[in-house]
Amino acid sequence: MQIVNDKDIKKLIDLDPVFKKIHDTYGAPPNWQRPEGFESLCMIILEQQVSLASAAAHFKKLKDHLGSISPKRILKLSDEAMRNCQVSRQKSSYLRALSEAVINKKPDLENLSNLPEAEVREVLMSVKGIGNWTIDVYLMFCLQAKDIFPIGDIAIRNTMKALTDCKTAEEMMETAETWRPYRTLASYFLWHYYLSKKIKK
Repeated sequence: MQIVNDKDIKKLIDLDPVFKKIHDTYGAPPNWQRPEGFESLCMIILEQQVSLASAAAHFKKLKDHLGSISPKRILKLSDEAMRNCQVSRQKSSYLRALSEAVINKKPDLENLSNLPEAEVREVLMSVKGIGNWTIDVYLMFCLQAKDIFPIGDIAIRNTMKALTDCKTAEEMMETAETWRPYRTLASYFLWHYYLSKKIKK
């Protein structure tokens, strides 16, 4: 079942009226999905702590330069080539670490969808440069996990501060607990509000 569907939207709205407000103003969020695998994980790494537009531009430069994104092609890139693709030194090291890990089948990205969430986290966390936010986004967008709340996401936190009484991360986590088992859908709504409001400015 897709993350965004009428049945779950109704249940989420029943749990918290903040989602009715978003739905009445901007409608339902898109059902954001990305394919599983190496390319998507590279994209999410590039999205760490930068705007989606910047990350998309850097990813396009990288893909245009390589022709296609693969572990072997990433590992052949020089530091200069990475810089020319506007990939920082830090993120270059993360992409290389992921490439080496995938070549060694640690992680075996093709098998992640068969694992429980806790094991997916453990496997991905072992790769340099991959933390909770990257794992959360991969679980939500690529594996379509239904009950993820990415507390490390600045847009989620800013939107919760704007729409709820929550001020601290702890308060946000407590509030998000009341949205189980639809926390991914709730996060999609919060991102939808953030992006729609930004467009209207």
